[in-house]
Amino acid sequence: MRPLLVVGGVAGCGKTTLATALAAALGVPLCDGDDLHPPANRDKMAAGQPLTDADRAAWLTACAAQLAAWGDGGGIIGASALKRAYRDQLYAAHPQVRYVLISITPELAAARAAARPDHFWPASLTASQFAILEPPTPDEAAITVAAEWSTADQVAAVVRAL
Repeated sequence: MRPLLVVGGVAGCGKTTLATALAAALGVPLCDGDDLHPPANRDKMAAGQPLTDADRAAWLTACAAQLAAWGDGGGIIGASALKRAYRDQLYAAHPQVRYVLISITPELAAARAAARPDHFWPASLTASQFAILEPPTPDEAAITVAAEWSTADQVAAVVRAL
């Protein structure tokens, strides 16, 4: 079986960068969870409104479906999965799903989000993500890396933990 990973964390932590590097290093397919958001969600976030649990339902279903479709062949999806309930839905998609949290300070996340002018996510919403963040608990067997680490060091840490 090949790794089936959800690379998560708040906006600006580096999910896309790490997920892309891991997919290349592990030879598995990649999906950016942002691409699975319904247009209404993207519009809401672009307007500076945080998503509710109800807003995220269809997105989480799509993320879980992608993980299930990859199955034993492995794959990596970049998806915030900030709450335990969200991660539980993704874990239920396949028994080998593992969560990789990129930890970051609120200040660095806001600065990174502000530096992405072409992204639909406004930096003003970063605080709302920290407000709902539920760090993984030991029973999740999650892997945590720091946003301040180089991408190469993050990849090495994840590969060692697998």
